[in-house]
Amino acid sequence: MTATSKLPFIIIGGGIGGLAAALALSQRGFSSLLLEQAAEFGEIGAGIQLGPNVFRMFEKLGVTAEINKLAVFPESLMMRDSITGEEVTTIRLDDKFLQRFKYPYGVIHRADLHRVLLEACAKSDLITLKTSQKVTSFEETDGRVVVKTLAGDIYEGTALLGCDGLWSIVREHIVGDGKPRVSGHVTYRAVLPTSEMPEDLRLWSMVIWAGEKTHLVQYPMRGGELFNLVAVFHSDKFAEGWDAYGDPTELHERFAKTCAPVRTMLGKINSWRMWVLCDRAPIRDW
Repeated sequence: MTATSKLPFIIIGGGIGGLAAALALSQRGFSSLLLEQAAEFGEIGAGIQLGPNVFRMFEKLGVTAEINKLAVFPESLMMRDSITGEEVTTIRLDDKFLQRFKYPYGVIHRADLHRVLLEACAKSDLITLKTSQKVTSFEETDGRVVVKTLAGDIYEGTALLGCDGLWSIVREHIVGDGKPRVSGHVTYRAVLPTSEMPEDLRLWSMVIWAGEKTHLVQYPMRGGELFNLVAVFHSDKFAEGWDAYGDPTELHERFAKTCAPVRTMLGKINSWRMWVLCDRAPIRDW
């Protein structure tokens, strides 16, 4: 190993991706310095779906046991017509599914997943976690990377990993393709205590109620204590936004023609968090 390789990998962003990257590097014997711009580590959002490929990675990262304690394992994936309420198709998540994909399908609260990864990183002597570190610039020099923060701190590393999301400063430096592209759709998310969920809709499944330019996703979380509700619809009212409060009036207008179960679930929520769905064009060469 060269002298440069003794420097840590610098990771920008302390979300799920950044923590997973640090943990993966540590298992190969590499040290890392993870810089998070917020004052404390945390995860915005509610539920997240975990496919078999993710559980394969959990196994490699050594966190499967902790994830299994917090995840919910639905009986099926179901699509229903949001207008008629009819079942369109169902995929059973049974032994046959496990035989084919080798790993299960689950759902989990994002904060729970983030906490498992954060605690695993905190236990590693090879990982240094720093908060309140907003990176403003970086440059490559003499086979190493130098990172500067808003607070005036300077860090040197053997390489830089950008895990800083859709508005990545790393991407802007390398690609320079401006702001993300607004898709024209917005997502409203909320969690509903199971006690407030109609009994006939307390399905131990990941259900998508699909309609024209709208869909609603529901599934249980935290051992069945909560249901995650995610409503997606076309809207041109928002240019950009993340974790803002949504407009219930527009939501109910967009879902006005849906069946009674969908309207009932939407009516149970008084306050929605909203984010605008954005995308970026594929990059041929980095």
